Amino acid sequence: MNGYANARSRYVDSAVTTASPTTLLIMLYERLLRDLERGEIALREGQRDKAHEQLTHAQDIVAELASTLDVDAWEGGRQLLALYTYLTTSLVEANIRGDADKVVACRELVAPLAEAWQRAAQHAAESAPERALGDLGVA
Repeated sequence: MNGYANARSRYVDSAVTTASPTTLLIMLYERLLRDLERGEIALREGQRDKAHEQLTHAQDIVAELASTLDVDAWEGGRQLLALYTYLTTSLVEANIRGDADKVVACRELVAPLAEAWQRAAQHAAESAPERALGDLGVA
């Protein structure tokens, strides 16, 4: 790893370890969307190894989102967990079959969620800056 890569890695590690739960959630969604976009492109270009890497990372993110979700904290918690389960299954299928269109469908489900969480976090910060995202169902 070169000097720039080492510095970038240290910066990212520091950003993640010092981020609030709200910021971490937004970061996870942003990375998930990036993985899905890269996975789709790789599949369309016939780069199955690269697509596999992106799609398995996306699955890891969805698993992390699911594991930190407090389904009892709000009315939609169980439905969001079901959506995470569906996304995981769809990503596995897309990866196995090399189905770029299925990846696009997943991205189309994730994008509005990412926007909704970002709006919720922004609203929480504006209305009560000291309020934790735990009120929104994230542990």
